[in-house]
Amino acid sequence: MDIAAVTTQSFDAEVLGSPRPVLVDFWAPWCGPCKALAPVLDQIAAEHADSLTVVKVDIDEHPEIAGRYQVMSIPTVILFVNGEPTATLSGAKPKAAILTALKPWL
Repeated sequence: MDIAAVTTQSFDAEVLGSPRPVLVDFWAPWCGPCKALAPVLDQIAAEHADSLTVVKVDIDEHPEIAGRYQVMSIPTVILFVNGEPTATLSGAKPKAAILTALKPWL
């Protein structure tokens, strides 16, 4: 599954305005752990497509979004529910750890 990229221009509409929970992956092309996490997020996006939207933000191209949510290290994933940041995970976590954190919203 191809995870859609959101931009500064589309973030508010696609993430904050979404009626579904949205998991946002803050990453950068040069980040090794981000590359390791990508296939895990692809699996989660495919397996939970009916209840969860997964998107990504390149922090080099859109640093203002990372700054708004105080993303200090990457990879960081933040779950937004009803436009509010609800859960944050930093580092390349295994699939089971991510799903455990997301379980109340899946």
